[in-house]
Formats: sequence, C-alpha cells, structure tokens
Amino acid sequence: MVTDSSYSAERPERILARRSGPLHGEVSVPGAKNAVLKLMAATLLADGHYELSNVPGIADVGTMGELLAAMGVTSRIDPARPDVLLMENTGVITPEAPYDLVERIRASIVVLGPLLARCGVARVSMPGGDDFGKRPIDMHLKGLESLGATFELRRGYIEARTDGLHGADITLDFPSVGATENIVMAAVLAKGPTVIDNAAREPEIADLCAFLNSMGAVIEGMGSPTLYVHGVPQSDLRPVQHAVVPDRVQAATYMAAVAACQGEVLVRGARAEHMEMYLRRLREMGVQSTPQNEGVLVYSDGRRLRSLDVQTLPYPGFATDYKPLVVTLLTVADGVGIVTENLYPGRFRYVEELQRLGADIRTDGHHAVVRGVSSLDGAQVRAPDIRAGAALVVAGLMASGETVISDIHHVDRGYDDLVGRLASLGADIERVR
Repeated sequence: MVTDSSYSAERPERILARRSGPLHGEVSVPGAKNAVLKLMAATLLADGHYELSNVPGIADVGTMGELLAAMGVTSRIDPARPDVLLMENTGVITPEAPYDLVERIRASIVVLGPLLARCGVARVSMPGGDDFGKRPIDMHLKGLESLGATFELRRGYIEARTDGLHGADITLDFPSVGATENIVMAAVLAKGPTVIDNAAREPEIADLCAFLNSMGAVIEGMGSPTLYVHGVPQSDLRPVQHAVVPDRVQAATYMAAVAACQGEVLVRGARAEHMEMYLRRLREMGVQSTPQNEGVLVYSDGRRLRSLDVQTLPYPGFATDYKPLVVTLLTVADGVGIVTENLYPGRFRYVEELQRLGADIRTDGHHAVVRGVSSLDGAQVRAPDIRAGAALVVAGLMASGETVISDIHHVDRGYDDLVGRLASLGADIERVR
C-alpha cells in the first residue's frame, strides 16, 4: 500500500516547520481514517469485489489491508485512481487476526464482530495503536455476548465463538464508537432484531451503517442514540461501491493552521454539520468560518486569539481528537484556558513537547490550565501519537525559528500528505532526513 510516508528505522524522516505568514488558497480533505478502516473490516461479511473511493493515503490503510489479507480479503490501490481502494473477499476466510499486525493499529478490534457473524469463531490479538491511556474493550465483549457469543482470553488473544448470533436489546454504559461498530456489524447477520441504546453517533458510524445498508443490511436510526438492526441472511449481502465520508479531524487541523498563521483558506470537502462544536469554539477564539457547498471557508484577521474553556464529550460534543489542536492554539491566546479531558485521562502526553516550545501549561489529572504566552520558540519535539503530532506541526508554524518534529510515522498513520497540503497554502514546512 503506497502512502506519503517513506519512514525507515535507519534514516527516519522528520518534519521541519518555521513560523509562517498568512495561509491562502484551498486544501482538499480526503476520506476519514476513522471511517475507512471500519468499512474495510465490513468487507469480511460478504464475498466479491468492493470499491472504496475517497480513500486517504495513510499508513493505517496499508496496515489494515495487510491484516485483512491474512484473513482472505485482498486490497490494492487502483493505479489510475490513487484515492480508490479495490478489495476482494475471496470467500475463504481465516478468522484470526495475528499479533504482529493488530498491535500496530487499534482499529483492528472491529474485525471481531464481522468474523463472529461470518464464521462463528474468531481469534483476535488484544489491540495496540496509539498509546494514550487505557482504553478497555469490555463493552465490545459485553455487547457481543448479548448477541450469543462467548469469549476466553488466552496468551494475549481473544478467542470467541458462537453457535449462532441472535438479536438482543443492548444498552451501552458509554457511547463507545468501537463497541457500537462491532455490535452493528455482528448484528447485521444475527437472527432477529437488535436494538442498541446509548449508541455512538459519530458521522463515521453513520457512514458505516450506510455502507452496510447498501450491501443489503437493514439498519435504522443512524445519527441518533438508538440504532435498530434487523438481521438478514448472509446470502442477502453483496459487495458495493462506496465513497468514504470526509475526515473531519484532518479538516480541523487545516482550520487550526489558519488560526495559528492567519489568512483565508477553503477547506474543500469539510462538512460543517459534522464539526459544529469545533467551529463554534474557533469562532469564540476569533476565527471565522462560512459553510459553502464545496466545503468550509475559514479566515482569521490577524488579531490575537482569545482563550476559552473546553471539555471533551462524545459526539456531537467536542471531540477528543480536536483537543491537542485547541490546546496548541491556547498556548498563544490572550488569557487563561482550562481544558478538561473526559474520555481518555492519559491524553495529555504531548504537553511536555509544547512546554519545550515555551508553552505555559499545567496539568492536574484530566485538566490542563493553559496560560497564553506572547510567542513560542522553535525546538526539537517528538510526536507521541497521531493527533498530537499534527498539533505540534501547527505549533511549529507559529513558533519563532525552526521546530523539528520526530517520530512522524505517527502522523503518517492518520494524515494524507499533511506537509504537502500545508505547503500548498504557503506554510514554511518540509520533510527532511
């Protein structure tokens, strides 16, 4: 799988960013990482040829492709259309997700539901991915148990089986995205109806449900906290073509870059209705936005940003993936902002990197107090995860001197040519050895 990354252990690349003037032009947003990986997993449910378009050129797509290939679903980029992923379910499925691939990508846990539905058994290594605190999968297993699955944990693997899945009424303790996705994909082939209360409502879940419905599934309630899944026979499902929903976190990153550097940029493909809370917070900080047919126009007039308080909440609240971007902007805003993390308590590990740039941030449990300073100073920093890495890039664009970001393989897992897209807007940024 080809991506924009040429990362190697011998000569790792870094991102070099310098203080940039106002950004101008337009930037296109590719499909969402948090959608495409789940769509790829859903191809386990039915044999045949699939075509996914608007696929981002990110490392995680390649990793998920390798994982599915080990199970019997092949994938390749269309040579004539680099944003199109061609997939084939051969019909011969090996229901095991090996450790060496699963530990690289947490989204791999969503193969559990479709494997159980399709094969009646599954053996999946405990998932890896970004390291920002404990993220248990108890709700995944509890929901699948309600559908008739049983589980054992042996030597780091989840071993699952069922004599036949059946519909159930399931109430999630928390609107978990992954648990909702796993339960929905399993319930598609369960006998009878399934009701999922307190389901996650993210646009990426609605995209997955639309994909499944086009395959022949019957799912109602997308975008609401209650999903209704009417189980169908496996023979009713068929392969389809589908365009991946645009990535709202990539869109948010380019908007944050405009807030950091000033200017006016059309973020083509961004959907304002998927980002209402984020856009509202940017407006409160002094960054304006106008929804348009082709995307969202974002502009900043050069005045200093204003501080605010923000807390992460499940969708449609303020997404945890937006938080590193807003913390970065608050480092140079006028006043003091308090940021509260309600979803992943360990997700402040990038704060030390911002402090190396001169940020005044104090953390206390799941709170961060950010006192705006007049400017940041360039330094060497490392990306601890995907979103924090992107936030450090934004910080580098408003810091004096040069900022060198290492461990950018994390960024490549979730961003399709972040450096090239920012440079096209006038940012002073490049990848270097």
